[in-house]
Amino acid sequence: MSLLQSLSSHKHIWKMYWTLIFPFAGFMIGHKLDKMESKRMTTFRDKSALYGRELKPGEPPSWPY
Repeated sequence: MSLLQSLSSHKHIWKMYWTLIFPFAGFMIGHKLDKMESKRMTTFRDKSALYGRELKPGEPPSWPY
């Protein structure tokens, strides 16, 4: 059975569950974007003028936990 035949044989599943697939896909994309933003913001942690401070040797950064 080829890949195209197997995808077309499961076409009814997409019709039945599209209301579940789209929100789940949206959640996964949002989660990935949030992780990427957190990783980007780690370059600025503990460096702000208001909350920044010198860390003691061996002290973990304030976030992410």
